[in-house]
Amino acid sequence: MTDVALDPYSVHGHDGIVEGSTIVNDPTVEVLTQMALSHIEAGADFVAPSDMMDGRVLRIRQAFEAAGHTNAGILSYSAKYASAYYGPFRDALDSAPGFGDKKTYQMDYANRREAIVEAQNDIDEGADIIMVKPGLCYLDIVRELRDAVEVPIAAYQVSGEYAQLKAAAHKGWLDHDAVMIEQLYAFKRAGADLIATYFAADAARLL
Repeated sequence: MTDVALDPYSVHGHDGIVEGSTIVNDPTVEVLTQMALSHIEAGADFVAPSDMMDGRVLRIRQAFEAAGHTNAGILSYSAKYASAYYGPFRDALDSAPGFGDKKTYQMDYANRREAIVEAQNDIDEGADIIMVKPGLCYLDIVRELRDAVEVPIAAYQVSGEYAQLKAAAHKGWLDHDAVMIEQLYAFKRAGADLIATYFAADAARLL
């Protein structure tokens, strides 16, 4: 599975092509489609578009079908919220937005119902798996999607969630392994089929 997005390759840190101070949807989708196709042709089994542009799942699926990649999978970041929990990742990658923020294309964390609409749109456009990001603050969204859709659901435990526990454990305030496993069980209990987490190596060693 490979991530498909433009922000690691841009000086402005946004997930799309910028014209003036506006992130433009359709030109971004065309570039993302080319990127996704190159990943599949290089050997990826799944692509995971993380940009939150409208219509990108459909265009990627159409491109895969046209190129004969009928078994290529799409894991769509369907409910990706404009969150402060991405901070450590952005610092490490130096990819914080150079201007403005990502609230014009990432979701408002106060809005619950939009997640259902976005996820269903992605499924209708050809997504095989849908993703909720971030994780722990959005377990209600995972649960609601689990009750609403039949496709597998992934949840992404992001860098800020990871950093919080690491820092608290370093201070001796929390039992690292016990809290980590409790959090991972919370994802499963909420209905996640897959968990993307920075704790993967720690959890694998423990289990």
